[in-house]
Amino acid sequence: MNCLEHSTAVGHRQLSGDDACEPEWRTHLPTQWRECVVTPLELNVHREYEIPASRMLGRDEDGVLCFYGHDYALARSRSDDDEEFYRVLEHGETVRAWRLRDGRWLRYRIEFRDDDSAAARGCYTLADFPPR
Repeated sequence: MNCLEHSTAVGHRQLSGDDACEPEWRTHLPTQWRECVVTPLELNVHREYEIPASRMLGRDEDGVLCFYGHDYALARSRSDDDEEFYRVLEHGETVRAWRLRDGRWLRYRIEFRDDDSAAARGCYTLADFPPR
């Protein structure tokens, strides 16, 4: 899968050029919360080479974690006629978390199952710590 193949669903945008994927830390961040979060000055992206997965860590000017994100998608082969096989999404997840100026974390999570990513819904929660 290039860029997790669910490029719009998991919060990546496709760049022109070498098919590179550039993470956007504000994806899924509601507009009304944008002024409340600490903006990362450094964004490190770690990509898994065996499965379509990535993890992003954003840090502020003091090097403290202020953004967390991960995406993964697990696919399986399926066939309607036992002759031609195609890949379908079995399970996937997108998580984003932003540190608020008051120290709490705004978290977003969406889970995809059984190739029905259009029906998936994300939810927001507030927490005292980032996802692990």
